[in-house]
Amino acid sequence: MSNDFLLGGDLPVDRIGFGAMRLSANGFTGPSRDPETGRAVLRRAVELGADHIDTASFYVSDDRSVRANDLIREALHPYPDGLVIATKVGPARTPDGGLTQTHDPAGLRRSVEENLETLGVDRLDLVYLRIGLMEPPHGESVAARFEALAAMREEGLIRHLGLSNIDSGHLAEARTIAPVAAVQNHFHAGKRDDARLLAACEETGIAFVPFFPLGGGMSDLSGDRMTKVAERHGVSVPQIALAWLLASSPVTLAIPGTGSLTHLEENMAARSIALTSEDLSDLA
Repeated sequence: MSNDFLLGGDLPVDRIGFGAMRLSANGFTGPSRDPETGRAVLRRAVELGADHIDTASFYVSDDRSVRANDLIREALHPYPDGLVIATKVGPARTPDGGLTQTHDPAGLRRSVEENLETLGVDRLDLVYLRIGLMEPPHGESVAARFEALAAMREEGLIRHLGLSNIDSGHLAEARTIAPVAAVQNHFHAGKRDDARLLAACEETGIAFVPFFPLGGGMSDLSGDRMTKVAERHGVSVPQIALAWLLASSPVTLAIPGTGSLTHLEENMAARSIALTSEDLSDLA
């Protein structure tokens, strides 16, 4: 299977990229991590071939001293040719460090402008509208919010639009408004609820970009079957989990996040793992 994907029909990316959430803190919230280590991880990720970085302006440490977008700009700007940076709007930080949801178009515009400024770009490559926080809010319309982003796309502020935390109804509704380049939902080898949504993305050529592709610290993927396949290849369980994602569909992209150089090297090495039909049968 190819290691490349044409995001939005015109942006070639490697199918393993890099998620920036754990650069500022070890999760959505938490104490600040060392910014110099974060910048080193970003530079090394690009050296290893990660040309798709996934971030958000709300990826910040509890004390607001370390921000993923700032680290990306400081480490990589001026950005190398071919580097695609995706971001998300919808969630916003509250004064106490929590997250709230932005529904009004003016708030979404402020979020887009904040990402433009903090990343130091004139146009964002890919902007996801993230609805809900961890699970799709079934039955909730995305029309007004997606129309606001589509208008900014027409202005030239955004190149491609995506959706996050959605169901098939949200995807169908959004596609009547503007093209959808990517979908980002909670999906990994141990959580396959969105298999039908993945199939719909594959049918229409939309990238499926799972967040928490290794479980996000909430799921233990090291079951007997995964361990068996990992031992067969002489690699780690997380590497097999990433290889499984890539094998699950030609439209699936993986964006594992880490604040560790060691983990980064391990994640990027998963590109070279070719799962056999026996492996896939074991993991089915």
